[in-house]
Parts: sequence; C-alpha cells; structure tokens
Amino acid sequence: MWCSFDKSRVTIALTCMVVASVVASDIAFAARQRNYTPDEFRSVLRGLGYNVKVTKDPLTDEETKKAINQFQTGYKLKVDGKVGPKTQDQAAKIVEILQANLNTVLKPKTLLLRDQFYSPQLEELVKEYQKKHQLSETGIADLQLRQKLNEEVKTIITKPVTKPEPTVKPTA
Repeated sequence: MWCSFDKSRVTIALTCMVVASVVASDIAFAARQRNYTPDEFRSVLRGLGYNVKVTKDPLTDEETKKAINQFQTGYKLKVDGKVGPKTQDQAAKIVEILQANLNTVLKPKTLLLRDQFYSPQLEELVKEYQKKHQLSETGIADLQLRQKLNEEVKTIITKPVTKPEPTVKPTA
C-alpha cells in the first residue's frame, strides 16, 4: 500500500473531514442569517427614516407593519409585513453600507463596527454628518441622506491620487 493509513484511520479522517465541513457550513449559514429582536429591527427602521417607535413589543402593531410594508416595497421584497430572512438581510446590508460610508467620509476616532445594528454611535455619526452639511441633526439616515453620502464616498474613492512633487530638484 502506498500510504501508511489503514482502513480505520482513513475512515476516521474522512469522518472528521465531513463533520468539519458540516460545522463550517452551519457556521457560515448562521453568520449570514440575521436575527433581530423586535426593538433592534424597529431601531433600524427608525434610523432609516421609517415612522416607528422603538419598543420591545412584537412587530405586529399597525404602525410597525406599515413601516415594514413600506421598507419591503421600497427594496422590492415580498410585501407581507413580516420580518423574514430577506427583509432582515436587506436591512442589515443597508446599515452596514451606511456604517462603512460614514467611516470613509467622517473618519471617526473610533470606527463604526460593520454590523447590522443602528447603534447610538451610528446615530451620533449621522448627526455629525448632518451638521457638517447644515442639515437638521436628527440622527435619521433617510434615503436622501444615504444617497448624498453614497455620492460623497464615490467622489472620495474615485479621486485621483496625486504624487507629491520633490521640493528640491536634483542637480546633474
């Protein structure tokens, strides 16, 4: 035999590989899946400009269902008033982009974590951005603000990098 493994060792090795791949795929799936609590999701909706009060109550009141429907309609999701995986993923993506864009434009001392939450720090940086642009300091990143921020980031990213000119020219 070209290899020193006997049948039992090969079986153990293959079993370990299968178990490791199943665990890895479960972890990857769990990392992609969003599980907002009701107050976290309301906070995201409020932070993105939807008219909801942040409470821990189930997401079944008329005000919240209306906001969820508006969100789903605006992002071309299935409009059912329920906060399923696709709705949660879309909300999380928007928040993560907002966080990255504010980090790029404002360069805060403590960078925002790129996560799915509309945190107090995120709200404060939105207010700072609003102040910088003489907007009402609400901490709400509505669609208009996010579009303005996206354009500013595009300008920063596509700005040509200039090479510094030497102050003293070499003599030959």
